[in-house]
Amino acid sequence: MIDAADIIGNRDPILFVTLDSLRYDTARTALDDGMTPHLSGLLPTGGWERRQTPGTFTLPAHVAFFSGFLPKLPQPEQPTRLWECRPPAFKTVPPETFVFDAPNLLAGLGQHGYRTACVGGVTYFSRETPLGSVLPDMFDEDHWRPAFCSPEPDSTRHQVDRALEIADLFGKQALFLFLNVSATHVPHGHYLGDSHDSAASQRAALAYADQHLGRLITTLTARRRWLIILCADHGDAFGEDGFHGRDIAHPVVMNVPYAAMVRG
Repeated sequence: MIDAADIIGNRDPILFVTLDSLRYDTARTALDDGMTPHLSGLLPTGGWERRQTPGTFTLPAHVAFFSGFLPKLPQPEQPTRLWECRPPAFKTVPPETFVFDAPNLLAGLGQHGYRTACVGGVTYFSRETPLGSVLPDMFDEDHWRPAFCSPEPDSTRHQVDRALEIADLFGKQALFLFLNVSATHVPHGHYLGDSHDSAASQRAALAYADQHLGRLITTLTARRRWLIILCADHGDAFGEDGFHGRDIAHPVVMNVPYAAMVRG
């Protein structure tokens, strides 16, 4: 069990990575087939957990995440939550859960001395539209440029480079570092030399991102202890039952990979 209340009480840094649009079955088969060797060496025993997202596309999923609602196991009994907004008086919260008395997790962490930084990926983090400012506005600072977005074949390298620069700037300070990986979001057919997006090209996108995510985690945790959360915000349908895309309550959209660990 991860004691998030203790971690935040000690002002240990937190890395939260969302692999945008990554289906659970894509992540699991890539792991089982040896396509993600760096993540394989870092994930907890058993690899990815299959969980269910609170949102079927990027915006509602991330609003839920930043409000304290991470993906849940597909079963009645749930593990202790990492964090939760201060509940009504009648509800009891386990001592391991970090309780924030603020409208969202980021503001709550700020009350405990954390600097919150966002390295955006998809256009919901770009500030190119009014909706593209909703999520970045929650952070103390946000970073996005076209090279971070999915049409760029080397997007994850650029994003990880920036994330490591931010971590260097803050040294031993309390930091909540968020990274939205765009490589697994459409378009990703280019990772197979194709203009068509598919589950196979999403696996290839994850295989590409694996090296850079491994570099990010190993570099950060070589210096100090980090709480690390990796998950997808939702999945994508590639023709299953005639469905395509997201924002639908189909199992391939609802089921996402999840992992949480303390390293360093």
